[in-house]
Amino acid sequence: MEKPRRLVLVVSAPSGGGKTSLCEEAVRRTPDLVHSVSFTTRPPRSHEVNGRDYYFVNEATFQRMVESGEFAEWARVHDHLYGTSKRLLEANMAAGKDVILDVDVQGAAQLRQQYPEGVFVFMLPPSWDMLEERLRARRSDAPEEIERRLKKAREEIKCFNEYEYGIINDVLERAVGDLCAIIAGERCRSFRLDPQVRKDLDI
Repeated sequence: MEKPRRLVLVVSAPSGGGKTSLCEEAVRRTPDLVHSVSFTTRPPRSHEVNGRDYYFVNEATFQRMVESGEFAEWARVHDHLYGTSKRLLEANMAAGKDVILDVDVQGAAQLRQQYPEGVFVFMLPPSWDMLEERLRARRSDAPEEIERRLKKAREEIKCFNEYEYGIINDVLERAVGDLCAIIAGERCRSFRLDPQVRKDLDI
């Protein structure tokens, strides 16, 4: 029996846009939704845990994974490599889970090719001043790095119109509600109807 077609939800935002927090809260509120954990060569921040926030690997290991075709998408972002394991992504869907990924615009473009039925959401900051304030509040980057991230953000936001949905992340509760509404609506798309139900109703 054919399985229901699982939802691949891709969320992009400029650095400091809050996409990871938004995705994690959506997972907490939504049954059968899992957050894809990326591989990265970036060193962990003080609060991050390997296997929960990222899989932290060295660049040689990451490059071996690239060469063996293990990534559904990968990109170099702010001097570090990030990638999504194809095996882990497919395993989650095979287990009957919908998957939410937070990736940059480069990764989203690759996923658009591999998962044409995927749903793509871009998170916008309410203003440039607010984005800068969020980046500085993290206290994890030098001033010159923050300026570089802001410059990169202006380039990334130009990709906004390539996404089906846009969410302004000004109030977390409202932004999470918007994301959960998108998930609920996409789960009701006719082509995602459970094949068993379709068969029983002779649709």
